[in-house]
Amino acid sequence: MKNYLQRMGRSLQLPVAVLPAAALLVGIGNWWASASNDIVAHFLQAGGNAVLSQLPLLFAVGLALGMSKDKDGAAALAGLVAFELPTNVLKSESVATLLNIKVATVNPAFGQIGNVFIGIISGLIAAALYNRFHETKLPMALSFFSGKRLVPILAALTMLLVSVALLIVWPPVYDALVTFGKFIVGLGAVGAGLYGFFNRLLIPTGLHQALNSVFWFDVAGINDIGKFLAHKGIKGVTGMYQAGFFPVMMFGLPAGAYAIYRNALPERKVETASLMMTGAFASFFTGVTEPLEFSFMFVAWPLYVLHAIFTGLSLAFAAFMHWTAGFAFSAGLVDYILSLKNPIANQPLMLILQGLVLAVIYYFGFDFAIKKFHLMTPGREPVTADDADDLAIATDADDDKYTRQAKQIYAALGGADNLTVVDNCTTRLRLQLADTSTINEAAIKHSGAAGINKLDDHNLQIIIGTEVQFVADALSHLKLTNAPITKTTTSNEAVATAPTATNITSGVTTDFYSVANGQYVDIENVDDDTFAKKMLGDGFAIDPADGTITAPVDGTVSTVFPTKHAIGFKTDSGLEILLHMGIDTVELNGAPFEVLVQTGQPVHHGEVVAKADLAAIKAAGKATTMMVIITNMDAVNLMKFKMLTNQVKVSDEIMLVTTK
Repeated sequence: MKNYLQRMGRSLQLPVAVLPAAALLVGIGNWWASASNDIVAHFLQAGGNAVLSQLPLLFAVGLALGMSKDKDGAAALAGLVAFELPTNVLKSESVATLLNIKVATVNPAFGQIGNVFIGIISGLIAAALYNRFHETKLPMALSFFSGKRLVPILAALTMLLVSVALLIVWPPVYDALVTFGKFIVGLGAVGAGLYGFFNRLLIPTGLHQALNSVFWFDVAGINDIGKFLAHKGIKGVTGMYQAGFFPVMMFGLPAGAYAIYRNALPERKVETASLMMTGAFASFFTGVTEPLEFSFMFVAWPLYVLHAIFTGLSLAFAAFMHWTAGFAFSAGLVDYILSLKNPIANQPLMLILQGLVLAVIYYFGFDFAIKKFHLMTPGREPVTADDADDLAIATDADDDKYTRQAKQIYAALGGADNLTVVDNCTTRLRLQLADTSTINEAAIKHSGAAGINKLDDHNLQIIIGTEVQFVADALSHLKLTNAPITKTTTSNEAVATAPTATNITSGVTTDFYSVANGQYVDIENVDDDTFAKKMLGDGFAIDPADGTITAPVDGTVSTVFPTKHAIGFKTDSGLEILLHMGIDTVELNGAPFEVLVQTGQPVHHGEVVAKADLAAIKAAGKATTMMVIITNMDAVNLMKFKMLTNQVKVSDEIMLVTTK
């Protein structure tokens, strides 16, 4: 359970990361509106609220993505479906139709159905469904809906059942909160403190909005915000359910964020500082606290309870002292400054003094709790198999980039216990494992791998690039020596396996030509996912009519692979090109090929570089497609295909590549 909550907390950091920018837009918009309530103010406010108002949806999608095994987009789509179903099926208009009653008589609880709690539940359910069913194979007649396509469908069906339960459960839960709110109104300052405590405590569920409606709006006759903004009510009383939030949001929480940063592990202080600083500024300036609160409320929930207690004490003390201020958006600096102009505000400057004292309480309270109870706040998480950035075995100072990448992959595979056979072809590792379901795909991708192809329960392909042989050799050595996985933290810098683009000459044009007589084929239509999905780079293919294979460019032969099925070229402009003859022909050990060039030899386009026995390739059950791939495409800013005819001849111009 503890590990699950920690994973959940890390997953929430993805949607939370977008909130500070939205909060700043709203804050600046409110500030602008105080000076000139024009289109600029409304534009900024609308832009920020467009994100902030979708917080439940962001959590549904973010949690579904973050909690899924391989962080796949299908999980995020399932999260979206899972959230949209109950929030639309159970909105007031739909419930009125369902129960055959008027909208006005629908329980107001259904007006609050699109809350954070529903978003979190939707995301977790979607992730669980993805992890369980994303590889499920349906009967042939339904095969289109197999695997990842099945997950959003199951999410819809599951959330339909959840909606039935919510139709019964949600109204009494909402009504109980409203009743509780009305009860504590009569408790004065103590009631304000209790409200502040439960306001924070209910934020993870989104039910705080129901409680807020009792105190801030005209549900039970209090209407604290409405009266304050209208300058009505009793001076020193109106605003008592708002004032205590200013010391918390402007001073307390930022001080708590600093305590979290101070307690982060040394190697994680930089990333923790970034998260805490943006969250603290959003809290101080605009009063949007979710970026901070959701960063620790699940991974260190006792700390969040402490935060709720401090908030309750702040509201109780401000109410007891009759220091009042109010807000239109939230208790940040912008609304505080605007509140100073309100004639019903009572000694609002004293809230600054209270905030400074509360900052000390928050800092030392958080620092003590984190250390005393070993709370896993951001930056203190232990290294686990789910940490793609940290999973590796110890590296040596003299390890080259291929060895470092091999060590990351080795650890992500589960070490020698899971790795049984190491092999490779031109561009990919071909591995046999005891169980492919136990691998950490995120860690493999973080190593710099271009892609992963899980063939079945025991066979795995990892796309590396044309330098795969060096990684394979290092991986074989790790397996042979049965290297232990220490799971020590390593540099967060991903291993760069693709050739760098620094040596590409700017402004030089390179002409590409067919490599054989035959039919041109779009690279996306090649019967090999590695090439079709452009994991190695962009290019084209030829379905050859004969076995005479020619150079696609003017340049130099950079590599001739031992199995003779692939040749590498480098042009004067610095482009690196891979000519791959046939699909899966590495398994033929060079038998159908005769390579007529050698490494370092200059070649001219149209010059014969190899002979291929197409009949032998086909007899072995392999495709004869000839693929030409630019493996350092990241350096290319412009690429134009100039197809002259469907029947491509030797020396016909295929495309023009210009580097800028």
